[in-house]
Amino acid sequence: MNSVKKYIAEFIGTCVLVLFACGAAVVCQCSVENGAGYLLTALAFGLVIVAMAYSIGNISGCHINPAVSIAMLVSKKMSVKDFVGYVVAQFLGAIVGAALLMLFVGKDSGLGTNALFNGNIGLSLLIEIILTFVFVIAILGVTSKQENSNIAGLVIGLSLTLVHILGIAFTGTSVNPARSFGPALFVGGEALANVWVFIVAPLIGGVLAAICYGFLSKED
Repeated sequence: MNSVKKYIAEFIGTCVLVLFACGAAVVCQCSVENGAGYLLTALAFGLVIVAMAYSIGNISGCHINPAVSIAMLVSKKMSVKDFVGYVVAQFLGAIVGAALLMLFVGKDSGLGTNALFNGNIGLSLLIEIILTFVFVIAILGVTSKQENSNIAGLVIGLSLTLVHILGIAFTGTSVNPARSFGPALFVGGEALANVWVFIVAPLIGGVLAAICYGFLSKED
């Protein structure tokens, strides 16, 4: 039953992330030209993480991101069974969050979908791997010590804001396969055709972050 509660928490957290953060990208008209909307969108993603970390963090750890979950799996901080349960819950939460957002703003708004940088798959993969690596290694670092528990949610939220401030201009910033898949599923077309990039790259980034942090933190 405890596992079920964790999965429900991950479902809720990811649903809120897509609804509020992707929703902010739409209503704030996020673009490089619209500096205020750009920064507000980056902050929205970070603030959702802060809110969820201090509400469901004590239940599921508040991954709400398959890239974070795969890093925890590689770091041997969660079981394969829980990893599968988390990822399924995260994708379902993202789908429901995107469906709710579509009710509010319509499919033509784009629902905060990601896009390839200059149509370049290779460069987009590299950008997302780097962004995810930075985000996930920050998570692994701040959650590695119990004494950081009071500030962990804030640090993780600010880290997500940081990668969005850089990444939005390139790919719209995914660093989260579920967050990308939910909106793309409803928008369809090119967004759905290219969504694999925003699933694969964050997972690679998460694995690399786990391997790197494991090496750096291991005692000689």
